[in-house]
Amino acid sequence: MTVMDPRDVFHQEARELLDQLEEALLDLGTSSDDRDLVDCAFRALHTIKGSGAMFGFDEVAGFVHEFETAFDRVRKGSVAVSPPLVQVALAAKDHIARLIAEPGLHAADGETILKRLRAIVSSDEDSGRSDSFPPADAQSSAAEPSRVQSPLQTWRVKFRLAENALVLGANPVLLLNELRELGPCEVSVAVDAVPPLESIDSEVCYLDWEVVVSTDRPRQAIDDVFIFIADGMELSVETLAGTVAESPRGDKAATTKAVDVDKPRDSAGAGAKGGTSVRVAAERLDELMDRVGELVIAQARLSQLAVASDDGNLKNVAEEMERLASSLRDTTMGIRMVPIGSLFGRFRRLVHDLSHDLDKEVDFVTAGEDTELDKTVIERLADPLVHLIRNSIDHGLEVPSRRIAAGKAARGQVRLSAVHTGSEVAISIVDDGAGLDADRIRAKAEEAGLIAPDAKLADHDLFQMVFHPGFSTAKEITALSGRGVGMDVVKRTIEGLRGRIDLGSRPSGGTTVTLRLPLTLAIIEGMLVRVGQGRYSIPLSAVEECVELPRDAEAGNSGRNFLNIRGHLVPFLRLRELFKTRTAIEPHQKVVIVSAGESRVGLVVDQVIGNSQTVIKSLSKLHADVENFSGATILGDGTVALILDVAHLVSFGQEFESRLRDERIGRAA
Repeated sequence: MTVMDPRDVFHQEARELLDQLEEALLDLGTSSDDRDLVDCAFRALHTIKGSGAMFGFDEVAGFVHEFETAFDRVRKGSVAVSPPLVQVALAAKDHIARLIAEPGLHAADGETILKRLRAIVSSDEDSGRSDSFPPADAQSSAAEPSRVQSPLQTWRVKFRLAENALVLGANPVLLLNELRELGPCEVSVAVDAVPPLESIDSEVCYLDWEVVVSTDRPRQAIDDVFIFIADGMELSVETLAGTVAESPRGDKAATTKAVDVDKPRDSAGAGAKGGTSVRVAAERLDELMDRVGELVIAQARLSQLAVASDDGNLKNVAEEMERLASSLRDTTMGIRMVPIGSLFGRFRRLVHDLSHDLDKEVDFVTAGEDTELDKTVIERLADPLVHLIRNSIDHGLEVPSRRIAAGKAARGQVRLSAVHTGSEVAISIVDDGAGLDADRIRAKAEEAGLIAPDAKLADHDLFQMVFHPGFSTAKEITALSGRGVGMDVVKRTIEGLRGRIDLGSRPSGGTTVTLRLPLTLAIIEGMLVRVGQGRYSIPLSAVEECVELPRDAEAGNSGRNFLNIRGHLVPFLRLRELFKTRTAIEPHQKVVIVSAGESRVGLVVDQVIGNSQTVIKSLSKLHADVENFSGATILGDGTVALILDVAHLVSFGQEFESRLRDERIGRAA
């Protein structure tokens, strides 16, 4: 069994706590009187301080102690939450992250942040303090002379650490010191469970502690002492009179509510009641997905052998294996699916900082945070979304004075949303700014030689010019943008995820950028078809129906390239011509109707073989510029079938339809 490095455990937990702290601080920027947010930020700081000291991050513990002391004044109401305080608190949060990531390199930078923090707090209190914060006890009495002192309450705290707590870096002495900070304590230790010397395992904690503490702090303060090591430990907290006090929190740490110390906490039972989660390295999920992919390929081979055999038992086993492999595939893919809200939350800080730097008032609205995507897709989406959101604020939204002059609200809005659309997830970035300037884009494109001066382009096609490398309509280059080196990278990244970008805009009505992405990049259901001697896989989620190619269209000389599907004209592409197949045309060809978004196109094939589980394999770098295929898969007989890029084929079909329409109009004229 692999034992995690305690410092890695701290890094993971600290990252989550810092995210929680940042979210609370950003919320305080708009809800400064929300005491729950203040308490949430304070708890995160308190936990980071205690955990940092426990795991040897003394620089972190020291800096956070000063930060926490200042924020405690906010918590007690002696200092009001203000935009400057939130700004410097966010800078302090960033400094904590640097101290954790690179110990010993940034300690000196913290003093500048603390001076800014002291100045804001001292100015708000109008007390003249500037050099250092007073001790917590002195501060409490000085800051709140009129506060009614809560009556002391005596608590009996009994605890025993998990057996592996010492291995994970827990230090009982630090826990006892934190309890002493709450008030006068009497500490006793039970050694009954300590085995003979020759049987002692130096990595196992055998001791039990009982602490009687008198404090005016609530039960929550005692819970906070154990919040970081709550899992697997035994903890009993009760008043001296014997009445058990329930934990006021409903989070994970609250599972340490009073229990009988002689009955170890049943982690499995607690998980069954309230749900539980297990932290797993991403590499293990990738390895599991690879193994499932190999199993799917082996199952396809078994099914192929069963079809060619007369053995009924073999057919039964093959069908059962297919059912189990399909179920395992769905389960494994479900494990890899992550709510996109985990990505959306990162951009609140980006918007906050940009609005401050650009002196623009921005409301950042998100929707569809529960929409799930493959973790690989989410990881690779971060940078493109950062660039698109930055463009929306920098180039899209006007400054408040121009917005008011245009009859708009002074505060602009950027909306980030996600929604399932069939087999895809559509992620939209919408702003209510000035919109794209089509005339300026055309002029820049003509100047760069991308289009002819007399070329007729629809706005949709014209807007696609912004994705060309080096293309920019910005009148001046800023530290944020204007060099034309971002949108082409965004497009390449999205296309690398087998997705596509739609761009729409209205003059003075804002801009909408929609990213359409597949749910997963691992295993999909595919429809296997044959064109000539080659076999190809079409993602089944994109297939709407299959129809027979009309006889008058089979020979290809009728001049018609459209099908009438229940009153709607659908353009079709002959894959034989597209792939330059040299075999003779077969009779009774089929047309597979596929869709991407609102558009449809028919793909003419020689034979529809059937459905199959398709394990997606990336094409090599030598084939990276092949636009009609998004990947490849291994069939049951060991041969390779290419996976058709439906979005590209639909786009090609639309262009083909438009070209034919223009030719007909030209002939008619």
